[in-house]
Amino acid sequence: MKKTIITIAAALFMGGSVLQAQQVKIGKNNIKLTHDTMTPEALWAMGRIGTTAPSPNGKKIVYQVGYYSVEENKGHQMLFVMDANGKNVKQLTVSDNSETDPSWIDNNTIAFLSDGQIWKMNAEGTNRKKLTSDKIEIEGYKFSPDRKKVVIIKSLPYYGSIKKNPSDLPKATGRLITDMNYRHWDHYVETIPHPFVANVNGDNIDAGTDILEGEPYESPMAPFGGIEQIDWSRDSRSVAYTCRKKEGVRYAISTDADIYLYDTETHKTKNLCKDDADKTLLAEWAKADSSIDATKSMRGQAIDSEKFQSLNVGYDVNPKFSPDGKYVAWQSMAHNGYESDLNRLCIYDLTKHTKFYATDARNFDTNVDDYCWAPDSKSLYITGVWHATERIWNVSIKGGKVKQITDDGYYDFGGVQMLNGKQLLTTRHSMLHPDDIFVVTPSKNEKKALVEQITDENKNIFDQLASATVEQRWVKTTDGKEELVWVILPPHFDKTKKYPTLLYCEGGPQSPVSQFWSYRWNFSIMAAHGYVIIAPNRRGLPGFGSEWNEEVSRDWTGQCMDDYLSAIDDAVKNLPYVDKDRLGAVGASFGGFSVYYLAGHHNKRFKCFIAHDGAFNLESMYTDTEEAWFSNWEYDDAYWNKDQTAAARKTYENSPHKAVNNWDTPILCIHGEKDYRINANQGMGAFNAARMKGIPAELLLFPDENHWVLKPQNGILWQRTFFEWLDRWLKK
Repeated sequence: MKKTIITIAAALFMGGSVLQAQQVKIGKNNIKLTHDTMTPEALWAMGRIGTTAPSPNGKKIVYQVGYYSVEENKGHQMLFVMDANGKNVKQLTVSDNSETDPSWIDNNTIAFLSDGQIWKMNAEGTNRKKLTSDKIEIEGYKFSPDRKKVVIIKSLPYYGSIKKNPSDLPKATGRLITDMNYRHWDHYVETIPHPFVANVNGDNIDAGTDILEGEPYESPMAPFGGIEQIDWSRDSRSVAYTCRKKEGVRYAISTDADIYLYDTETHKTKNLCKDDADKTLLAEWAKADSSIDATKSMRGQAIDSEKFQSLNVGYDVNPKFSPDGKYVAWQSMAHNGYESDLNRLCIYDLTKHTKFYATDARNFDTNVDDYCWAPDSKSLYITGVWHATERIWNVSIKGGKVKQITDDGYYDFGGVQMLNGKQLLTTRHSMLHPDDIFVVTPSKNEKKALVEQITDENKNIFDQLASATVEQRWVKTTDGKEELVWVILPPHFDKTKKYPTLLYCEGGPQSPVSQFWSYRWNFSIMAAHGYVIIAPNRRGLPGFGSEWNEEVSRDWTGQCMDDYLSAIDDAVKNLPYVDKDRLGAVGASFGGFSVYYLAGHHNKRFKCFIAHDGAFNLESMYTDTEEAWFSNWEYDDAYWNKDQTAAARKTYENSPHKAVNNWDTPILCIHGEKDYRINANQGMGAFNAARMKGIPAELLLFPDENHWVLKPQNGILWQRTFFEWLDRWLKK
């Protein structure tokens, strides 16, 4: 892979002094391919579009692109600005320092993060000034509507689960752990983020006031929360923030996050989810909450009863105030402990102090994945997956009428935000192409929005590539229903030939097999290597109604596994180009679990397997994972409980490690040692079991990666190992 050197010819001005021309070492890659099929190097040469932000008047858009160097094994985040129609693109980043999280202070001024501080610059990239000089790195920010204040996110030391080491042992590396939630996702919990309200004084922002001062809770919430979990009221007086105010075991077993409203003048905080409730009900809830059995699913416990539903006992996140300031909306799940519950759109009336739902299973039986308010505050634009594609919809707050805005094409839309009061700014991708930026103009007619692409970030690479083909198929399941299956065909496909074929097993377990683009589990590169991919939307995936989505919980080895086999058996029977003697099964996370399970129950269908970060031993997994609510909801019970439900007994009895005696097929196991969701011992155990049985097996272990593979050279190694393994067993 070549490095692109971009020279900035013109001198720029910075606070009155001349900034000499600089070089960006990692920027847009002008890779030249030797053939027209996707390679790992081509995949990592692509620019990855991130944050987008329209100017207040909607005339310009600033956006972030990530570029990666395999040689240097790192990435570089850069900012660009363009007109709202995609013209007059200008590169703003002129140094090797990454610049991220762009936003607009006014129509001519852009704010951004660099080196852990907030900066600003003119929209042309000139007159850069650092606004903060905080001793603590700033991780996110959001200016108030009047631009006189700003919420900033900073992480503070936390000793609630890991005791602080003695001061006379500064080189000690041991950690004395005193409670659960001592590590999360990929890090030990020794700091927690807090939101601070800071004052803007000209070109200076002070250190701010901690909204959660003295409280041992995090906001935004790990592992993926950012500034989207916080919003300003339209009068710039109040801040709505997301928080799960629990520690230790109670944190680990609960998903009960709430939306809080902090008054910057009185410094008082109100819980919008619970504080308006009847005091007797609150007392009953508090008793039920304190009586939770940590070794069992919340399902069936008092805390999950219908009478507490008005208290928003599930996962409530991402508040956004309406343009008229009368409402605040957020995404809301109903049940405590269920991380994949239906994501509804809850709306709080700030005048009447009441809540209602703009969407629920009655009018929108799929998740609200993102949303923004319409300018008149009478409706919202939302994104949600239906039949395996992510679409944009409009929902009215009165009556809950839902209208689909975009069509049913084979692509997924990303987040939505208003551009100019009439149009939406969004991103779009598919299995064949990564994100680009789009402008959507809604129509009065359903599914007739005008959708215009305004960036083509990787045109220089795709102009050199032949494309795979995506087809949709509906397959009859063993219980007489139908599942949607994506079939991806190689470039230069010849229907008269037989192709090795991969069954793709999705993770989650409740993540959609929509038209997603991945830089690891990438269907285009799999197809480019000469494989047909069968990707079923098995039981347990959203986009087909709540009943279909929930059928995987407490039944990991039931109908969802039958759905996998229905998909691959249909392909063998009805697609003449699928070679029944050269089938493989691959997957990550729950998909990795699926592969481990199928390895013991596939009846000679497959010739090889690949499992990435999969659960292998569910008894071990129950206490290994850091988010105990997940295991409780999915398994029902701790493995040691004598009064286990029938579903719990079935779960543990059908753990993949119990069927290793049936394993007879080569398997590649992949795992990251910093994966604290599904610990690396799961992959090690599966590999060791295979080798002790004499089965051909390999283990690709990444000491420095988590549930994903994020470093460029590790990513290349992953792809090469993946295809070398498949080719060895499926292309003989």
